[in-house]
Amino acid sequence: MPVRDGAWPPGTPCWVDCQVDDPAGAGEFYAGLFGWDVQGGGEDAGGYLMALRDDRAVAGIGPKPEAGVPSVWTTYFAVTDADKCAQEVIAAGGRLLVPAFDVMEFGRMFVAADASGAAFAVWEARAHDGAAVYNEHGAYVWNDLHTGDFAAAKSFYAEVFDFTFAEFDDEATRYATFTPPGGTGSVGGINDDSVNGVAAAQPYWLTWFQFEDIDSGLTRAVELGATVLMSATDGPFGRMAIMAAPQGELFGLLDPREVPR
Repeated sequence: MPVRDGAWPPGTPCWVDCQVDDPAGAGEFYAGLFGWDVQGGGEDAGGYLMALRDDRAVAGIGPKPEAGVPSVWTTYFAVTDADKCAQEVIAAGGRLLVPAFDVMEFGRMFVAADASGAAFAVWEARAHDGAAVYNEHGAYVWNDLHTGDFAAAKSFYAEVFDFTFAEFDDEATRYATFTPPGGTGSVGGINDDSVNGVAAAQPYWLTWFQFEDIDSGLTRAVELGATVLMSATDGPFGRMAIMAAPQGELFGLLDPREVPR
């Protein structure tokens, strides 16, 4: 089981959480699907729930910042200085949605929109490093941006996080994986949704959770109230599927062990 003790390298997706109308209901859904132990939700934490696997943090579930906004999963990038990064986001053409603030003793963060309009967050770790479990069944394994403005997105993240990219293009796909400075491998990707003319009105970051049997995972998710948006499909990175949870937030399932030969 991949386990991390300590802060994540800058530019790495280090945490994911969802914002929903009913955090307790979402906790029951994901506990039923992934086997999470969901704890917390007290007033001192603003109703925020922590999902654990083997007593280690894997994801968060919290209330929406305001009524009427969509339910979403948010990708957080590790930084060493949230305030400095906020300035870099603005200089690169992004905008702050929630200015930098302290999350008690756990860390400092902000929420922003990139130059293509997709929302993301950054995390400056203090008492909470981010995900301690990853790349295993029931934990996040990949994060990618879905946007209709591929060039603007690449330019923005290269400027803010100094990413380098490797492109995987064919007639039906335009996709780039990114690697942070000093990294030895890709940690996420950017998908050009305009290639097939299906770019969403609102660009978004999609969180993928590893699942060891995608087909059974889809069946279980539907039993729990989810809606399948993309049926199980074999792709270059494994077998994958996309769905909407009962409260509407999108997420993906990926089994990287099932890579077509």
